[in-house]
Formats: sequence, C-alpha cells, structure tokens
Amino acid sequence: MKGIILAGGMGTRMGDCTKVINKHLLPVYNKPMIYYPINTLKNVGIKDILIIIGGHRVGDIPLLLGDGSNLDVNITYRVQKEPKGIAHALLLAEKFVGDDSVVILLGDNYVEDDLSGEVKNFDGGAKIFLKETKHPEKFGIAEVNDDKVVNIEEKPHSPKTNLAVIGIYIYDNSIFNIIRTLRPSDRGELEITDVNNVYIKNNQMSYYILKNYWGDMGEPDSLFETAYLLYKRNNK
Repeated sequence: MKGIILAGGMGTRMGDCTKVINKHLLPVYNKPMIYYPINTLKNVGIKDILIIIGGHRVGDIPLLLGDGSNLDVNITYRVQKEPKGIAHALLLAEKFVGDDSVVILLGDNYVEDDLSGEVKNFDGGAKIFLKETKHPEKFGIAEVNDDKVVNIEEKPHSPKTNLAVIGIYIYDNSIFNIIRTLRPSDRGELEITDVNNVYIKNNQMSYYILKNYWGDMGEPDSLFETAYLLYKRNNK
C-alpha cells in the first residue's frame, strides 16, 4: 500500500495567511500542518509517501521535509503545475503507485480515529471516510442506503444527509483508468466526486464513519479549533 498527500492549491479559504506561504506549512499548535497527514499514514503502516505540491512556494515543503528520513518515512514529490482538480493531480502518481493500492489524504485533514484496520482489510474497489457535519453545503455529501453509498453530491444546496466525505480515500489502482474517462467539470477540474461516483455505479464503494474528532484545517475556524484541541491535550 502506498500513500499520497495532496498539498497543492492556493489556500484561498485562509485569506491573507496564505498569500506568501503554502497552506500546509501553517503552524497547527506546535507542528506544521503537513506533519499531521504524514503521521496519519505512518500510523497505518505506510512509509512510502508521495506528496503532490503546487500553488505558492512549491519548493518550501521539500525544503522542510527533504526525503522524509527525519520523520522515518520515504518521501518523493510531484508538482501539479495547474490547479485542475484532485483527480487530475492523482494522475501524476500513477507510476509511483504501480500495481499497489493507495491511501490518499488531503493535506489539511486531521483525524484521530485509528484507521489501520480499514487499511489492512481493504480488498479492492474504493473506500471513503465520512463524518457528520453541521455545514453539508461546504462538502461532498454521501447518501447512504442499506449500508451502501448510493450517491455523492458536491456541495449540495439541499443535502440529503449530513455525512461529509472528508479528504481521506483508499483506492485500488483502477482509479487511474477511471480518471482518464472523466470530463472536466463546469469549473474546469477533474473532480474526485466523479471518480467516487464511478466506483459507486460499479458497486465497488465502501465507507467508514469517523467516531472521533476530525478537523478541516484549511479554513480559519477549524484550524484554530484543531490547534486548541492539540494544545489542551498536550498541556493537561
């Protein structure tokens, strides 16, 4: 199993905080944001990690992390030159993944659940990770029926559930053939939601609902909330 962290984008939700710095280098309590998804992958036993970078100051993340040896992982990098969507970025990882399956994290996600069992027991297709949210209009929202995911709708105006598709996914390597069948969305991107809906259509999608805290660190309120949670837990 390989790991991918997506650390591109312009960080526009953070306003001026990310005008001259990559969002994933912002401090979250006592560590740069990018350390947390690396730690998530380490905790599930994955040490071969590809970080896809882009946006502001693309060289700063490799400058910080190097080859990953200081964190006991092996890191390589690819650059997404244009922001054409998550699925587009993943095409850069095809040779890295090879014949393996892959765990993919958006670099601004913080999770506390132990996901090692979900990774160990993965047997093909795709798996998404869900969490109830008070703001379903901000996320891809999964509709679940009879313990199956039947549809995912991106940022719905009238959401059918409050189960947000957080930025953690497991895929077999058929994902790359699926991406090549996609057409760009209205915003000119290859959407990960479209990838997931293909797996759903093929009856190859499973899911896991997080039981513990999840932080979307890519926006100010949740970044502060996550940092404060970590501060309290480290200063009991």
